[in-house]
Amino acid sequence: MVVSDMDGTLLNASHQVSPRFFELFTELKKRNIRFVAASGRQYPSMRSKLTRIADDMSFIAENGALIIEKEKTLHTQELGTPFIQRVVSQLQELNEVESILCSERTAYSLSNNLHFHGLLKEYYEEHRIVNTLDEITDPILKIALYHKEGGEQNIYPHFRSFEEELKVKVSGDFWVDISDMNANKGYALEKLLSHYNLTPNELIVFGDYNNDLEMLALTPNSVAMENAHPAVLKAANYRTSSHNDHGVERILEELLRH
Repeated sequence: MVVSDMDGTLLNASHQVSPRFFELFTELKKRNIRFVAASGRQYPSMRSKLTRIADDMSFIAENGALIIEKEKTLHTQELGTPFIQRVVSQLQELNEVESILCSERTAYSLSNNLHFHGLLKEYYEEHRIVNTLDEITDPILKIALYHKEGGEQNIYPHFRSFEEELKVKVSGDFWVDISDMNANKGYALEKLLSHYNLTPNELIVFGDYNNDLEMLALTPNSVAMENAHPAVLKAANYRTSSHNDHGVERILEELLRH
């Protein structure tokens, strides 16, 4: 099984998958090697990037809170309503932090910031603007928080105290994600390994940010991108070139030569 994060890993800086990857995917499939995309993105956004192979792979979306194969939901990990209310309450004291509440097939924003709405089109293709939490009726899997000057410095310190009960992950340069303690890419990937009766030694994992740490820890075949966060570079056993220099493809080419 080959597992890759998307932004900063499989996707280049223009948020695109390279044609070379799709060629390599065909070779992986011939050898019965399953490909899994694991991302903090929502499922519709992930699928749109990988439409041509979407029915022949697995999706771990929302940082592990959702697993989907062939449009079938295999696993969800909901965020409890009391936690949602506490996070939203904390947000009211932070003027420059924007939020989006993510459900299985769409996402909801309480923001009236037009710049933030523009960003949502890339990461959350399916989203709605709401005025209150009462307008949201489906289960929430994750709350994504955004600060235009950086998430690790401007968001994380305000939510660090939640870590005893929730996953609080710096998931990108400007993003921090909050979810259930069991909603992480590693937990979801363990479920897929069990489902396919695979061992950690039969797994290769690629990642670049802190929300990849749990899944990188699952296997000795962990690969950090050259552009990765320092914590990921330290945690991974191998390193490849950057997401703009076909780092994932280079390792897959080496794999397929053997």
